[in-house]
Amino acid sequence: MRLSNLNSKKVELTEEGFDNLKKEQNELIKEKRPQAVARLQKARSMGDLSENSEYTAAKENLAFIEGRIQEIEEILKNAIVIKKEKNNHQVSVGAQVTVDIDGRQEKYWIVGEFEADPLKKKLSHNSPIGQALVGKKVGDLVEIEIPAGKIKYKILEIK
Repeated sequence: MRLSNLNSKKVELTEEGFDNLKKEQNELIKEKRPQAVARLQKARSMGDLSENSEYTAAKENLAFIEGRIQEIEEILKNAIVIKKEKNNHQVSVGAQVTVDIDGRQEKYWIVGEFEADPLKKKLSHNSPIGQALVGKKVGDLVEIEIPAGKIKYKILEIK
């Protein structure tokens, strides 16, 4: 989901995800933007801009940083921070879920869509696996259709 899709759409984030975005926003504004502006000014001083690849790269870098700052601001403006619930009876955003998949245990964190990172086992609540797990309880058997076929997940623990 990109900025154009965000207009007034509420975005669910865990507290950790919200804090990470605030930290990234702060780093972009206070560190990376000033560095990019300085790089652009230095490249501009090198002379003929039409053949100055450093100027073009610096300009693109600054545009990327500005775009990311705008995207984060829009996300934070529409954010609904999901607090970790003491009720660990159902899978919800912010929950850590331990599942059994064919005798193998896996732990997943159910997070908002802007926090998803499958390599770190952080699954969006909107992903096929996330959608299948949300609302389920310990002991539930969940069958999930993926391109490779069906996979059965048995929920062992919810934190």
